[in-house]
Amino acid sequence: MPTCVIMSDSTFDFSSFQAKVEGVRVVPFHYTDARGSFSGDDDLFASVTPHEFYNAIASGAELMTSQPSQLEFEELFNSVGEDEEAVLFCISTGISGGYNGAMAAFNRLCEDKPELREKIFIIDTLIASTPMHLLVHEACRKRDAGASAREIYEWAMEARWKTQTIFMVDSLDALHRGGRVPKGVAVAGDALHVKPLLNFDPEGKLGLSGAAHGRKKGLAKLAKFYVKNHVDPENGAIVAIGDADCPKDGDALADELKAKYPGITVLRSTIGPTIGCHVGPGMVSCCFWGADRRTGK
Repeated sequence: MPTCVIMSDSTFDFSSFQAKVEGVRVVPFHYTDARGSFSGDDDLFASVTPHEFYNAIASGAELMTSQPSQLEFEELFNSVGEDEEAVLFCISTGISGGYNGAMAAFNRLCEDKPELREKIFIIDTLIASTPMHLLVHEACRKRDAGASAREIYEWAMEARWKTQTIFMVDSLDALHRGGRVPKGVAVAGDALHVKPLLNFDPEGKLGLSGAAHGRKKGLAKLAKFYVKNHVDPENGAIVAIGDADCPKDGDALADELKAKYPGITVLRSTIGPTIGCHVGPGMVSCCFWGADRRTGK
């Protein structure tokens, strides 16, 4: 039986160490500072610390992101050996063209190597960041349990709908400038003078789901969202919590849920460079398994 390889673009918020330990092959997004020289690859904070990165944004860096090149995707696919098969997880098409780029490179390779279609599977996750972290984490567990690439692909195509997410940002300005939220949503959020709460809709786009007066109340709403909407898988309660250079807030949310649900598994992560460029410092996210987002059941 071929060895199953898990691959992902760099928007899934694993640390570089975690990706290495889990054996996940990563294709990087890139970022460029429109006003200076603070640019680089999204290498999961291997070459810059989260604080250095987010401090640069707070100090005025205007970061723009670009998806992996066709050559980078081709190199990733060509890394799959004859005795291997693979699943690639891609950021939502609702906020990025990364998946489309991956498919273009893959289809071109398949013109000469049609057999690749039976061994490499590509997923538009319709999510990113913390929920994508949860999805890839579980995919690694299934791989370790002996699932094939096709089995993981088929599972993920359904599981992506059951990732429930809510995240708090300090401001919608960066998301609006990057085209990730409509102008009307950004204006409404700013008019409220509060901390916006967002989620992913079934099309993989971002939407304003609420607001909170201050970070403390915002964290309380994140915890309440988990309490109200989580559906525990067979292997027990699990929650993924991410933060953008505000680990104390992420840890506080984790501690509150641990107190309510002893034995819960908490996946803690830092919001990576690609997503961080668009949300800025201060984001806190909460993600878990719940009802199907298409039907609410």
